[in-house]
Amino acid sequence: MRNTQFLYCALLILAAGITLPAAAPAVEVPTLYTAEVPLDQEAQNPRADAYKLALVEVLLRVSGSELGSDQETIDALFPKPSAYVVQFRPGEEDSLWVSFDGEAIERVLRGAGQTVWGADRPLTLVWLAVDWGQGSREIIGSDDPERTDAEARSIDRNKLLRERILEIAERRGLPLVFPLLDTIDLQSVTFSDIWGGFDERILDASERYDANSVLIGRIRPSSSRRENWSYYFGGEQRGWNGPPEAVVAQVAELLSAEFAVGGNAPIESVALTVSGIVSVETYGGLQNLLAGVSLIEAFMVTQVAGDRVTYRVDVRGGAERLRRALRFNGLIEQELLSDFGEIEPASTLEFYFNP
Repeated sequence: MRNTQFLYCALLILAAGITLPAAAPAVEVPTLYTAEVPLDQEAQNPRADAYKLALVEVLLRVSGSELGSDQETIDALFPKPSAYVVQFRPGEEDSLWVSFDGEAIERVLRGAGQTVWGADRPLTLVWLAVDWGQGSREIIGSDDPERTDAEARSIDRNKLLRERILEIAERRGLPLVFPLLDTIDLQSVTFSDIWGGFDERILDASERYDANSVLIGRIRPSSSRRENWSYYFGGEQRGWNGPPEAVVAQVAELLSAEFAVGGNAPIESVALTVSGIVSVETYGGLQNLLAGVSLIEAFMVTQVAGDRVTYRVDVRGGAERLRRALRFNGLIEQELLSDFGEIEPASTLEFYFNP
């Protein structure tokens, strides 16, 4: 009876187009196609030069560093950057703010077989422990608490470090946040937890932020010791050494490689079955999750049976790209066997959804 009721509710939702909240949704980057760049008033054509610089900034976010650093290819694809400008205005300190036609740029990139990373992107939470020396140890938060005058220097350097990291993240189009460091955080995480590598505690404390990935850093600016970072996403872990700017750029490159799709990637139909759909709420969450996967061009329900919903998914890049994207979004992959005990082909996927 319960399954029949759920099937009835699911069909009603399909008919009405109702959507429900999903866990850890992707974050839309509204400034993906805007950039503020220096304006050289002494140049022969200051505005044209600024358009060119701004386009490079945009392509770095949208297509990655390979194209963003290939000026020859950029010039061939976009011989007249001004043709893609929709708005511009003076910025601060001899700069120009430029907004481009994102759809037109994407059409050019896809037509040339270049990769495109859409505006819906994973959110990364950063836990950063800093040993400033002389007994001063801090966790960098999203804002600075009130301090005494004697502690003002600590506020300034924490703020500058946070702004450095946010600046490179913005340049790469990477949604990134720092923890609130409110009472809940401070009861769950200490400086020693981060510095000592007790990452499980950090990951547990991160759940309240609905972040898709977590970056944990340990740095000592006044020392020759190499900065140490741990990065978690999609059930996988990576370790890096290096300054914050380089590590944030590595995160952007990794996610771009995971989610950007080549313009010449074919659209394939994939059979996707998801179990664990035991209520209207979980069904709505799954619908929203699938709608937020930029690889997916379209999807529709083909069958509902018990707690299992089967979709036909039209995905750019094929089943393997979809498999990685779903794993990243928190779905648990199940081994799908045929009636004869053989593993089903790659165009058939089965996952478990546990929001």
